[in-house]
Amino acid sequence: MAKIYSEIDQRLAAWIRRQPMFFVGTAPCDADKHINVSPKGPIGSLRILDPRTIAYLDLVGSGAETIAHLRENGRIVVMLCAFAGPPRILRLHGRGEVLPLDAIEFPDVEVLPEQLRTVIRVRVERIADSCGFGVPLMEYTGERPNSRRWAEGKLAKEGPAALERYKDENNAASIDGLPALAR
Repeated sequence: MAKIYSEIDQRLAAWIRRQPMFFVGTAPCDADKHINVSPKGPIGSLRILDPRTIAYLDLVGSGAETIAHLRENGRIVVMLCAFAGPPRILRLHGRGEVLPLDAIEFPDVEVLPEQLRTVIRVRVERIADSCGFGVPLMEYTGERPNSRRWAEGKLAKEGPAALERYKDENNAASIDGLPALAR
């Protein structure tokens, strides 16, 4: 049932845009260090740049594992699952790089400027789907407001540089000590 694709064609691109979220997986070179998988969204934060290149907007988070792993070795997989409709899992394996915020525009994402961290661009080397029979059917009811509320509260309480300080304190290195955000 699995299929390998030569590129992200119009049909795959349309399917990707219908999914509410995606997941990103990375790993460090050292087998004794931690592998990371992160949920990402909304789907408007993922852009298909061409049939073999995607990018996503990276927002402030509790850690910076993806950034650290990409800086170390570039390996990444982006996975999307059909939680509604016919079952399917799509994996986009490739080489990722961390770009500055102004590298690519994301017009469909509504976040505070202070929440923005980086852009991740992925040169896709392997595009494959699988059955997705084990993925549960789930109903999408909307985006959670928590990230924006957290950022607004932090800015209101601690001032305009609050999220920059947060990034310095929490996103400078991975949980394994690999360098992440360059300051």
